[in-house]
Amino acid sequence: AETHPLEPFFPKNAKLLMCGTFPPKQNRWSMNFYYPNFINDMWRIFGIIYLGSKDALVDAGHKTFKVDEIKALLIEKGVALSDTGKEVVRMKDNASDKWLQIDKTIDLSASLAELPDCVAVATTGEKAAGVIASLTGTDVPKVGEAIDCSISLPDGGIRKFRHWRMPSSSRAYPMKLESKAEFYRKMLVDTGLV
Repeated sequence: AETHPLEPFFPKNAKLLMCGTFPPKQNRWSMNFYYPNFINDMWRIFGIIYLGSKDALVDAGHKTFKVDEIKALLIEKGVALSDTGKEVVRMKDNASDKWLQIDKTIDLSASLAELPDCVAVATTGEKAAGVIASLTGTDVPKVGEAIDCSISLPDGGIRKFRHWRMPSSSRAYPMKLESKAEFYRKMLVDTGLV
């Protein structure tokens, strides 16, 4: 079993919590942060939406991303990051969600308690969407769509939020980068972050 190698990235002002499933093996990382594989398009999507260029957050010369600029942007906009898998077993030696067995999921209630302004959770893939749906007792949204959810918080309160299921930022997901960016833009506009 592998334990998640990254701490959650929780800006205190976050209105959105974005959750993937689990990072790839560290030999595939180009940086020590979420969506670390250089051929993953998450930070190109954010570059298109917020900075007008898919390469704005890319350090092409070093085949990595501008992690300090990414973190500053996420803090400025109010975007938190975590993953739905906290402990997993890779059934095959790759990063595919299809071959990930999640043994321990995110504590969504505790995570949202740390993010008092959070009104939306965006899952960046099918398996992650399935985890959030199972934790909230709701259906899995269609790609690019949202479902209203609620969950009990540790203090006994109830947090209502929208669960958005986004297209995966993996290159293995068969959709053009610009089309993915439009789905993400719609979700960010709805959440008040664009």
